[in-house]
Amino acid sequence: MAQMIHSMIRVLDEARSVAFYEEALGLKIADKIVFDDFTLIYLSNGEQTFELELTVNHGRTEPYDLGKGYGHLAVSVEDTEAEHARLTLAGFAVTPVKTLENKGRVVGTFFFLKDPDGYSIEVLQRGAPGRFV
Repeated sequence: MAQMIHSMIRVLDEARSVAFYEEALGLKIADKIVFDDFTLIYLSNGEQTFELELTVNHGRTEPYDLGKGYGHLAVSVEDTEAEHARLTLAGFAVTPVKTLENKGRVVGTFFFLKDPDGYSIEVLQRGAPGRFV
């Protein structure tokens, strides 16, 4: 059976992205591999084995077009209201907290956070029904 190990996104500014993911989500550099034309940076924390891979293409100055295919990354937190307040106070771009329901069933309480390159990150209340562990 396959095990999910990482997701990759392309970022423009390595330092800016690493700082964002550390401050916003507590992810730290687990590994960094520098090639001639690009650098791979693997971010993780002690709460899971899944990693976020940042790819920095050397010499690129134009922001990436995220297109219409990218959806979002998702993380779970103990308290969405507290996390929303912390990220707002830190000056990060966040949407209001919402609760998604379907036929009276709460599916999740969440908000979205934007990273420096415009990628969306869904921040979900831990313990919600479904797979939001």
